[in-house]
Amino acid sequence: MKKYFSVYHLAKMMCLLLLAGILCLNSKLTVYATADTPYRDSNLTGVTDDQTNLREPGESQDADELAELNIGNTFTITYGDGNGSINGALRILIILTLIAIAPTLIVTMTSFTRIIIVLHFTRQALNTQTAPPNTVLIGIALFLTFFIMQPTLTAVYTEAVVPFEAGELTQEEALEKASVPIREHLYKQTQKKDVSLFMAIDRLEWNGELDEIPMSVLIPSYIISELRYAFIIGFLIYIPFIVIDMVVASTLMSMGMMMLPPTTISMPFKILLFVLADGWYLIIKSLVESFYI
Repeated sequence: MKKYFSVYHLAKMMCLLLLAGILCLNSKLTVYATADTPYRDSNLTGVTDDQTNLREPGESQDADELAELNIGNTFTITYGDGNGSINGALRILIILTLIAIAPTLIVTMTSFTRIIIVLHFTRQALNTQTAPPNTVLIGIALFLTFFIMQPTLTAVYTEAVVPFEAGELTQEEALEKASVPIREHLYKQTQKKDVSLFMAIDRLEWNGELDEIPMSVLIPSYIISELRYAFIIGFLIYIPFIVIDMVVASTLMSMGMMMLPPTTISMPFKILLFVLADGWYLIIKSLVESFYI
């Protein structure tokens, strides 16, 4: 009986709550705007004398006018003669988008590819396995990339970003101005035969001018050229270390130590030669200068 009583009261309470919710939904909220209160003080968006009707009620002449909405709430916003700063939320969205695609842009459109490949070849030639570790190599490559790309980034900032923020350029003009220094950097490091290859694949005619190359052709051409330069430099780095391996292997065979791996003996000599020749200085110097020749 007690259990039945508690269930009965619970059902009665739920019915009361449901009834209260229905009454709340059916209630109307009426807002009145007084003519005596200025619209700035009353938080309204206009004065009471303004109307948004296109036509007075009862002035429709045919069925088409009756079917159209009789309101005129369309408006136009003009700021700085069509130019101005980006909204804060939109700026955050653009920054987050750039952060998401930043690794792809760094790898494909900067000097990062050539630098990291050459540093990897250097470590492989030394046969030191994980010394320096990948984190150190990537850090060196990033800072060298920033150093090499600094003139290009400065040109983009001064020629595109600053005028756009000042309202002197539209968004399309700013993007066009920003692409000019980037295209010049890519074109200087790209061989013409790589550009001709992708232009032929895309069935486009090219007269040899930079302005005639679309970005969809220039970027892959630049990547292929960077890979070619990086592997050429890596081959030149390997030559002295291969000579050391051959000398050590011949010495071990002449001594009858054929079961002893030559790389185990040659690695200290490679490190000694690399330190005495100031190898890191020569490699970094050659890498940086290769982008200015």
